[in-house]
Amino acid sequence: MVKQMFDPFKPRRSLGKTGFLATPLGIGDLADRSVPLAQCVATARRAIDRGLNLIDTAPMYEAGYSEEIVGQAVQGVREKMFIIDKVDHLDQPVGPQVDESLQRLRLDHVDLFAFHAVSTLEAWRKLAAPGGGMDQLEQAVQAGKARFRGISSHHPDVLREAITSGTCDVVMFPLGPFVDERYFLETLPLARGHEVGTVCFKTFGAGKLLGDTSGYNQPLTQRPRGKFSSGGKELDGAAGPQLPHLAVLECVHYTLTLDPDVTLLGLSFPNEQDAAFAAAEAFKPLAPAAMADLRRRAVAAIAEKGPCWWNPPASL
Repeated sequence: MVKQMFDPFKPRRSLGKTGFLATPLGIGDLADRSVPLAQCVATARRAIDRGLNLIDTAPMYEAGYSEEIVGQAVQGVREKMFIIDKVDHLDQPVGPQVDESLQRLRLDHVDLFAFHAVSTLEAWRKLAAPGGGMDQLEQAVQAGKARFRGISSHHPDVLREAITSGTCDVVMFPLGPFVDERYFLETLPLARGHEVGTVCFKTFGAGKLLGDTSGYNQPLTQRPRGKFSSGGKELDGAAGPQLPHLAVLECVHYTLTLDPDVTLLGLSFPNEQDAAFAAAEAFKPLAPAAMADLRRRAVAAIAEKGPCWWNPPASL
């Protein structure tokens, strides 16, 4: 459980069996090709300079732009950082994908390569089969191109098999006010029991919990009809941004209360970082009643905002 003295900017415990002491907050993807590279690098470096020591990227994030950003941002501080990259194409040979990522990063190795979005049991079992992706990724580890292996997944059943397989050093999965309850009731304690590191995302529900978006700042194409409360007044749902929202502080406190090893926050601008950092600094674990209330309110805040792809089908 969370210790009484909690500092989101100082390493606190090993990330599973990796031996790396990770900060409770991690730096998620912040790539945006509409923003100059130097500005993106400076934003990532701002979080590193604040103390965060784990950073996440993937080839598919803005077609390699994220990897370029991370590679530049860690220059001069590489030895203190835990870098996570992904293998995006699950049905293709692993070695060439690893090499291409390292070229974009301009690094000779990363700390963890994770298979990206392994969200069906069929996909996982192909990776786990002899000679499959996990074995190929182990070859990359033996070659010194990575230190550890893992997966990210949007399905608790996949995560259960991956955690118990003994082949994953770290698993990545959603954790926030609006996620399938199995992620926090089953996946998180199972990973702890097997000493598998946990790096979690979707604290803000792809932004849906904080604003009127279909995800990642994409505007809603059709505003829901009906009456919504705003400032004590009932307003027409077609008139403007009056949908229910949660606050940054509430979302951050919710996920930190669940206590994964690392909570990834994809914060693309300094003002967004400052809001999240202030929330983390003010953190105190929430009581069960407050957690339940946030889950209830999250259902209303995320309704009518499109699919929540991080939950398995028919969940919630």
